[in-house]
Amino acid sequence: METSLETVALFSLKLAYEEEGLSPILRDDLVMGDYQKDVFELLVRRGDVESIQFKMNECLGLALDALGGVEKPLGRELQKLSAELSRAQSMEQLNQPLSALRRYLKDVL
Repeated sequence: METSLETVALFSLKLAYEEEGLSPILRDDLVMGDYQKDVFELLVRRGDVESIQFKMNECLGLALDALGGVEKPLGRELQKLSAELSRAQSMEQLNQPLSALRRYLKDVL
């Protein structure tokens, strides 16, 4: 799960900050500092669903803005998937929406 969380964060930050012609954002870039696998690993071990959702919502909010907000079709779909992640109340319930977000953001990129 930690890798999926990191991947969703990475794809979200790529949408928000990566510009064509510049170096791509990588997992070891400073912007990924609070969203690296080891950070998520700690939260997963603790079972801290709320903190995971908070961190994901930060990144997904940036991605939503980069997609033009909820007024645009891509933004509406991202918001729908983000809402499913926010409704999760256990670690197990995070898996399906997290996978859907990862696939969606990969397709968008």
